[in-house]
Amino acid sequence: MYQAEYEKWLNYKNLDSGLLAELKTMNEAEKEDAFYRTLEFGTGGMRGILGAGINRMNTYTIRKANYGFGKYLSLQYGSDVKRGVVIAYDNRNKSIEFARESACVLASFGIKTYIFKSLRPTPELSFAVRHLNAIGGIVVTASHNPPKYNGYKIYDEDGCQLVPQYADKVIEYVEQVDDVFAIDYLDYKEAVKQGFVEIIGKEIDLAYLDMVDTVQLNKNLEKKIKIVFTPLHGTSSDIGFSALTRNGYDVYPVIEQMVADPYFSTVKSPNPENKEAFEYALRYGKRFGADILIATDPDADRLGVACLHNGEYVFLTGNQTGAILVDYLLRTRKEQHTLPKKGMVYNTIVTSEFGAAIAKSYGMEVGSTLTGFKFIGEQAKLIEDTDYEFMFGYEESYGYVIKDFVRDKDSIQALLLLSEVANLGKLNGKTLYDYLTFLYKEHGYYIEDLVNIGLEGVAGANKIAEIMTHFRNNKPSRIAGLDVVKIEDYQTRNRYIGKKIEQITLPVSNVLKFFLSDGSWFVLRPSGTEPKLKIYIGVLDESLVASKDKNEEIKSAVVTIINTILED
Repeated sequence: MYQAEYEKWLNYKNLDSGLLAELKTMNEAEKEDAFYRTLEFGTGGMRGILGAGINRMNTYTIRKANYGFGKYLSLQYGSDVKRGVVIAYDNRNKSIEFARESACVLASFGIKTYIFKSLRPTPELSFAVRHLNAIGGIVVTASHNPPKYNGYKIYDEDGCQLVPQYADKVIEYVEQVDDVFAIDYLDYKEAVKQGFVEIIGKEIDLAYLDMVDTVQLNKNLEKKIKIVFTPLHGTSSDIGFSALTRNGYDVYPVIEQMVADPYFSTVKSPNPENKEAFEYALRYGKRFGADILIATDPDADRLGVACLHNGEYVFLTGNQTGAILVDYLLRTRKEQHTLPKKGMVYNTIVTSEFGAAIAKSYGMEVGSTLTGFKFIGEQAKLIEDTDYEFMFGYEESYGYVIKDFVRDKDSIQALLLLSEVANLGKLNGKTLYDYLTFLYKEHGYYIEDLVNIGLEGVAGANKIAEIMTHFRNNKPSRIAGLDVVKIEDYQTRNRYIGKKIEQITLPVSNVLKFFLSDGSWFVLRPSGTEPKLKIYIGVLDESLVASKDKNEEIKSAVVTIINTILED
């Protein structure tokens, strides 16, 4: 199968010269990996390694994706396509080229595009879609993946990534393409000449920053903290820095990482979930005596933070940061007498129950969605014009949104509000870690963990499928000495409680969640955008030590089962 596709590409006379050279040097394993499947839309859109082949990010796979999106928009909106599509892109190799290719294909459908003049954050794209009354949006980004990756995300007219019922229609049209080399497109210069492309920039930045400013609850407090900020070579270098400085914060940018470097030369991984990403920020923090270190990922939808506590920098997890933001928002609004009677906080099925417990203590309701911020954006849309107010949305993977003028995770909103929390704490002699400790004492010691098992290529994909099948067909009854009391299978949409089977109302997803007799849980989920199997673990106990010990026991038990499967 893959050989025929390989030959088709090799013999295409107008193939990009760089891709042709790559094809000629491929060995059999490389050919198979590049051609054994087409790139798929996952929780974060389409993402893959740059290079030649149908399983790679290149000009032709981008055109194919945009053919599907263009056809979907044309059928969905008819003459209303004149409202246009907004396109943003990050600092990666080929990002601007892919953004322009997207515009060229959409132009062939008569769809105008608004392209940012230079790289911009994903949340600003989400904002811009509604600000410009567009029918959709595109971001060319691979988020925090390694430099060899790039990606493509599509948005609806509300600035929300397409949820499955709509993304499936796009995929249906994408799969109708028999020949990626025959897709119609307009030359970029001609698209500009004919008015199908309009360049946007500063005016959108200012409108977005004005809205970001509104997340503050104690805006006029004296600013006492020192902040080290790094965009990790990505899209928030200007706008993230501006969001802080225009509100009076003392900010020390990591100069080496303010550069839009597609190779991320100063970091092992441009992912603020990893402590290694803070290597330069830590140096700056120690040099300038910073109170907090903030890092955003390359497309600026995720945020990581470390705070100075007792002379050392302590890193907070996404769950811990989310819990602090939930409490601060609700506590402050209660003090200011602006807490609504009906408010919604949203998380995901792999997020800690910590923030949910806090939200409920203030009388708020909590909704849990599948993994992927598009599902939180969808819920924000559903409660518009109802008695409910959107209060906060977040997931464990360092993504937060405070106000839903953005329908995706937004590190710019988060870095401004979190700086306010840290600043207020300093005025009272407290750190973010002190705040976290206070919340633990109030609500219990919730501790979570995430294990990533990397399994690349065809063999890796098969192994991940084998692991998921094993746990479905051989459901464990005990883990780490604890009974499994409930299992939720989001692929079959069944909830198993003993011999009873209930229906799950969330969309279909290849996810398994196991609940243990003491309230602990773990989840198995193949990543939608990376060649990984993810294991999420959550526990609650009476002390930090007890919770950490229990977490390790559950992790060890689950990983042991998986290693046995991998060794077979």
